[in-house]
Amino acid sequence: MRVGIISGTVFGTADLVADEAASMLAGAGHEPVRLRPATVDALLELDADAWLLVSSTTGMGELPETLTPFFFEMRDRFPLLTGKPFGVIALGDSAYGDTFCQGGEQLRELWLELQAQELQPMLRLDASESVTPEEDAAPWLQTFAAQLG
Repeated sequence: MRVGIISGTVFGTADLVADEAASMLAGAGHEPVRLRPATVDALLELDADAWLLVSSTTGMGELPETLTPFFFEMRDRFPLLTGKPFGVIALGDSAYGDTFCQGGEQLRELWLELQAQELQPMLRLDASESVTPEEDAAPWLQTFAAQLG
């Protein structure tokens, strides 16, 4: 199954998690494709069978600058992803309270509005508790890969 992977990061950690996800998905027999840079035209051209979104959270719960233009383009153009399976890995810091992992939550809500199908609950990785988020994401990614078939 072709899995499009989109990541947005401030310090590189979300990209590290996305790279590890690509390796794990390939090892499970899927065809991961990193979408860089992420644009709606590139998304439509890829026509992935499923999507994995990996995002850090910055500021007061915003998406990182590397994803903001893509997010607004998706929201404005609104390409329906009806029934496409997806999953979200959100990175944040629980010390920020209510804004914890809101970058990932924004992507999740948009994909649901675009009628995509969430395969499993969003994974929230807490920088206050994890020094190896790419390793902490492994069990979630194994389940995600298995659910893709």
